[in-house]
Amino acid sequence: MGDFNQSVILDAVRRSPDGCSRVDLIDATGLSAQTVSNIARRLLDSGLIVEAGKSGTGPGKPRTILRLNPAGMYAAGVHIDPAVLTCVLLDLTGRVVEHSVRPTPVGQDPQQVVASIQTELEQIISRSAVPREKIVGVGVAAPGPVEIDEGMVIDPPLLLGWHRVPLRDWLARLTGLPVFVDKDVTAAAVAEAWAGGDTGAGSFVFYYVGTGIGAGVVLRDEVERGSSGNAGEIGHIIVDPSGPPCSCGARGCVAVTCTPQALVAEAERRGVLPDTRLSSAASDVAVQFSRLCDLADLGNMAALDIIEQSARRTARAISVMTNMLDVDRVVIGGPYWRRLSAYYLRRVPVLLDELSVTRSIRAVPLVGTGVGDDVGAIGAACLVLERTLSPSATRLLLEG
Repeated sequence: MGDFNQSVILDAVRRSPDGCSRVDLIDATGLSAQTVSNIARRLLDSGLIVEAGKSGTGPGKPRTILRLNPAGMYAAGVHIDPAVLTCVLLDLTGRVVEHSVRPTPVGQDPQQVVASIQTELEQIISRSAVPREKIVGVGVAAPGPVEIDEGMVIDPPLLLGWHRVPLRDWLARLTGLPVFVDKDVTAAAVAEAWAGGDTGAGSFVFYYVGTGIGAGVVLRDEVERGSSGNAGEIGHIIVDPSGPPCSCGARGCVAVTCTPQALVAEAERRGVLPDTRLSSAASDVAVQFSRLCDLADLGNMAALDIIEQSARRTARAISVMTNMLDVDRVVIGGPYWRRLSAYYLRRVPVLLDELSVTRSIRAVPLVGTGVGDDVGAIGAACLVLERTLSPSATRLLLEG
């Protein structure tokens, strides 16, 4: 209970960017004055929070303002996308101290990728000059499915050869740091909840646009991972019944209509892009997808039609989730989001409103991520901070 209460206090301080007093913490948490005072003293002594001046100009004693100490602890994050490998180092407030982005090693051999991760982590830690003892762990965001308890990646469709890869154990041995593994879409939702500001509060769906498409779900400020930790697999929601056949046996699923690879395939089929006969490797898809977006930006009508069609399909997929979950908002982000954002933010909200069952009661806002392009890697680092600092009902065990 004591650890849980400490997490509650830390979370309350974290959610007050201008700081808060002990009296504010009593009001916000419902804890007793003595409990708040004791926990605040422990957090000050450990360097996780600092006193940041006084507040109050009226009668009575001025209140001491408490804020997170950015240098109190750090966390590293890694996002393994089939096309891009991103590493970041965050301080306690979620600010990126250092980062690196490089292509995922060709061939995608798991051990080669993990060795590259170690190299990148060592380099960003060295550049940051952060004392290693202040780094509390490494979070890794990987395509699912994953076994969270084992830190294992289980045959993700877009990482061929990754059969039951013990990612956590391999990386922990190489770095000497605790390692946490989660799905990339879940990590993105954690990033938004931790560092996204107002867009990450309450209940929301994070629609993740990467090499694959997925969703992270946050309900009442808690990330929903599902029984096995693999919630958010939306690839087989049907968004176009007359669309291309899918491996699941249906037609027009998200996986074959909304992913960058699906848009590139459509562009090549229609002659918008030359059919280069390249492999369907993620790096090749990334190049062709960028060309498609360049054409759309230049006003090519066929390219615009393909992206417009993908916006309609995306709105249908999102509406399935928002109608089921009744969330406050939808957040979109991921490695491919920036190129699509102008088109999707113009079209998807209107379409989503038309498909919403609650439109007569309220609108469901759709916004771009407040975290930025590196949301997956930042989310991976936030996994460490979340597990270390944030209160969660699942962590509160009452003994009878």
